[in-house]
Amino acid sequence: MIISASRRTDIPAFYSEWFFNRIKAGFVLVRNPVQRQQVHRIDLSPDVVDAFVFWTKNPSPMMERLKLLKDYMYYFQYTLNAYGEDIEPNIPVRGMRLHKFKALSDMIGADRVIWRYDPIFFTDKYNMEYHIQSFERIAMILSGYTEKCTISFLDFCSSVQKEHLQLPSEEEQLILAKSFAEIGRRYGIQICTCAEKLCLQEFGIQKSSCIDKALLEKLLSCSLNVSKDKGQRSECGCVSSIDIGEYDTCNNGCRYCYACHSGQQIIANIRQYDSKSPLLIGNLNQNDIIKERKVKTLKDPQIGFKF
Repeated sequence: MIISASRRTDIPAFYSEWFFNRIKAGFVLVRNPVQRQQVHRIDLSPDVVDAFVFWTKNPSPMMERLKLLKDYMYYFQYTLNAYGEDIEPNIPVRGMRLHKFKALSDMIGADRVIWRYDPIFFTDKYNMEYHIQSFERIAMILSGYTEKCTISFLDFCSSVQKEHLQLPSEEEQLILAKSFAEIGRRYGIQICTCAEKLCLQEFGIQKSSCIDKALLEKLLSCSLNVSKDKGQRSECGCVSSIDIGEYDTCNNGCRYCYACHSGQQIIANIRQYDSKSPLLIGNLNQNDIIKERKVKTLKDPQIGFKF
């Protein structure tokens, strides 16, 4: 089993205390995002958890306790964009996050810290020239501290604050991709895309995935018996995982976020947070129906593995 922590919220930044309490307890409870009375109990023992995949803009609260994950494999999807407080209002300053990126890479290895530069969009301030210059500045600093950068262009879903955010045209996307690929080659960083229809192979940019089977097999030195995640978009290349996060719980405040729909709901949820609860938000109710989710390791002893 692969655990996503999380597409729905920034667990390392805001809920690391809860996460490590769940590791200590050996299980977690996760509400169904749609049918809220349905709750799954998920075993978190090292025997069944093959890896954790973390999404974050700030891993600092988690870093000093990563030794508690010595029995697990894990890697980070670390977002570092070119935007300011007008777009990402509640995250630490970029200089601090760059410093933490390098410190995390030194701790666990450059192959386990994936730089995410996404989503890409334009405004009057954040135009093409701005993106190219900012991307190169970040790439120069992160050279040697990561092996891969994942890029994607903004998807306008119902929760995205669309005002003043512009999706680059296909021609503009191609210009950006070519520029990013050239920068990546200069600094030894492979550029990949996430859930993009546009083919950029002519620039040496391959389609990639957040829950990356090839990377996981390399890190685990074994083959995994796992298939594509049917719950994601058709362009998404991720393999199946279980997400332990909750929507409307991230306090980063990013204007482009698809996982937060209501500021009032976020405030209400955060007020219910209890780091000792088996649920990320709140506690069990009288009418909740708890079911044990059947999980197992995905490691396939029948298939040989070669680097």
